[in-house]
Amino acid sequence: MPGRADARAQAHAKGLYPAPANEGRSRNMRANRRSDTKPEVALRKELHRLGYRYRKDMRLDLGEGVRVRPDIVFTARRIAVFVDGCFWHVCPEHGREPTSNEWYWTPKLRRNQERDRIATSSLEQAGWRVVRIWEHEPLPAAVAVVTEAVKHAFDPKPED
Repeated sequence: MPGRADARAQAHAKGLYPAPANEGRSRNMRANRRSDTKPEVALRKELHRLGYRYRKDMRLDLGEGVRVRPDIVFTARRIAVFVDGCFWHVCPEHGREPTSNEWYWTPKLRRNQERDRIATSSLEQAGWRVVRIWEHEPLPAAVAVVTEAVKHAFDPKPED
């Protein structure tokens, strides 16, 4: 697509974001998905197999300009599930500081973390329960966390 390639080259020239190190890296980054990641799809399939029904990638408008797209949404029970990637959301176990193009990646990853905090806070203020699962968590453990939240969706929140 020549138009897109030209726009990308101009953005690189202006320093808006880094040029890819090589074509292989560029192809790898283009393959990253916003939704329907492997861990997310595996979790959804298992939940569906167990009889749970949900919405996927449903946009929730929470007011004050806050819009959130949880990976899995149990609308009646007001549960929002996010399956967070270790790199993109800076997992405390597997996340790492970027070693190339730090000027671009470090602020971007910090913005992702801040957006996650705002999304969680806004959802909780709107009466939703938020479940965040790291992509590296074993599927049985992830399923257990979600099913536990669904089973106790109407229980009063425990006091802190």
